[in-house]
Amino acid sequence: MASSPLGRPTRGTTGTNRLRRNDRWIAASDAFRRAADPLVVDLGYGASGVTAFELATRLRRVRPDAEILGLEIDPARVAAADEQLAEVRTGRTPFAPDLRVSFARGGFETPVPGGRRAAVIRAMNVLRQYDETDVPAAWHAMASRLADGGLLVEGTCDEIGRVASWVDVRQNGTPARFTVSLRLAELERPSIVAERLPKALIHRNVPGERVHELLAGLDREWDRAAPLSTFGATQRFLAAVAALRDQGWPVLGGRTRWRLGELTLPWAAVAPLP
Repeated sequence: MASSPLGRPTRGTTGTNRLRRNDRWIAASDAFRRAADPLVVDLGYGASGVTAFELATRLRRVRPDAEILGLEIDPARVAAADEQLAEVRTGRTPFAPDLRVSFARGGFETPVPGGRRAAVIRAMNVLRQYDETDVPAAWHAMASRLADGGLLVEGTCDEIGRVASWVDVRQNGTPARFTVSLRLAELERPSIVAERLPKALIHRNVPGERVHELLAGLDREWDRAAPLSTFGATQRFLAAVAALRDQGWPVLGGRTRWRLGELTLPWAAVAPLP
């Protein structure tokens, strides 16, 4: 337990299935699947421990030995999550009573008992209240607690988990990939994610910046693919992403991920200009 956690308490807002898209991303990551110790930290989980329970439920389908440590700066939130965990242990909740979940007090320093290192650290909706200039130090502090080959996933989503984006950060604290994840059903325009960009990018969505160019291009191709709406929003999104790739955008992954409403690019493709 950290005596002086690094950082400030989040607003604490959370909700059932808010981070399902991010859970799925972590479950598919090499950092988690290949980890010698599949410990995943849910940093800044908020006023409820539900995101940690949901993450554990989804990850154990991939690796039954997955373990989740939820960290919060506010000791009252840790106490509340421990009470929720006690209820889970009774078997009277939708969650399995034997979930490998625990909670503790901590911030960006990411304290882990026994000198263990996390395979993945998830910090969603944590940096929104900070200045853009604070981001590199926070990334470095968290990433330094990763195991070799580990992954920090930092980003933002809306309150019901339909619009999200995040950055994959390497163990040395440098960003590697940027991902947009959207619920395609009833999606009006992909650029709605502009409201939920990570702190490192949200103020860079202006003409002349790479992320602005990306979102403008994605909207443009989404509009061009409108006739495919007859076949569903998924086909329309597939066409839009394929068009971006054909124009030279270094789109990663393939149609399996695109079908989920995901678009991933190397960080360099959207990195803020000096």
